[in-house]
Amino acid sequence: MKLPYEIPAGLLSQAWLGEDWADFLRRLPRLADEITDEWRLTYDGEPRFGYTALVAPVTTEDGRRGVLKLGIADEDGAGEPVALQVWDGVGAVELWRADPRRGAMVLERLRDESLATIDDLAACEVVGGLYSTLHRTPSPRLPELRPLLARWLDQVRAMPRDAVPSRFAEQALAASERLLREAPTAVLHGDLHYDNVLAGDRAPWIVIDPKGYAGDPAYELAPMLWNRWADLGDEPGVRIRDRFWTLVDASGLDELRCRDWVVVRAVVCVAWEHETAAGRELTGAQLDWVTRCITVAKAMQAI
Repeated sequence: MKLPYEIPAGLLSQAWLGEDWADFLRRLPRLADEITDEWRLTYDGEPRFGYTALVAPVTTEDGRRGVLKLGIADEDGAGEPVALQVWDGVGAVELWRADPRRGAMVLERLRDESLATIDDLAACEVVGGLYSTLHRTPSPRLPELRPLLARWLDQVRAMPRDAVPSRFAEQALAASERLLREAPTAVLHGDLHYDNVLAGDRAPWIVIDPKGYAGDPAYELAPMLWNRWADLGDEPGVRIRDRFWTLVDASGLDELRCRDWVVVRAVVCVAWEHETAAGRELTGAQLDWVTRCITVAKAMQAI
């Protein structure tokens, strides 16, 4: 079935991510046509898009209302369908069909209401409760967090010395050694924040859009701390710690491991921005994000 609308401009703007992405975006209309024809899907509403994927409402041949998600078929997205298969709709969106080679999935359609619509601490209680549901025994097909972290830490070592206060970089590198020693392993979402938990009919809140790793459950908390930044008020450190303790209390996760992972992830995110800039000055948006990451890392010092 021919795609009945243009690819959203916001998604097309992601061509800056590299030639692979630019090529994917050029091929996207044809890919959508191929998948809908092969899987007998009918377009059923206006598309949405995330950072790197088109999400089109569709109806299946047997009348179910779902969404077709199309993203680049690369290493970064390899874990999503595997994690969804392991969860099998328990706590997470149902996966109805997937073609990882082409980066295509058909998923159940959920409501537009996310955890961003409720109080942030109430949302943290919801997510803290979801952790135990999601952190199941991992499939051997899931990407391992350990080798990914080793690569990310090399990026931390390579970033400019003044990218973050030296104590945070040193803490991240030292904590990583401890965290990887006898770390427990479970299925991780990897990017579980307010907009990745939607309201559903078969459960109050349902998780979407996992990265899909096998690793330490304490890795998960950071996105809940650095999202909904405007809600943190004039003293963000206080509210960040309130969110942290709400997540820990609701999940029963080890508070010190969670704290250390937050610092590691914050510093890694700064390193990614400097790698993306490739020696050029950071943009205003990048500087704002770096400041946010450093503020989150600083808030952990009082825990």
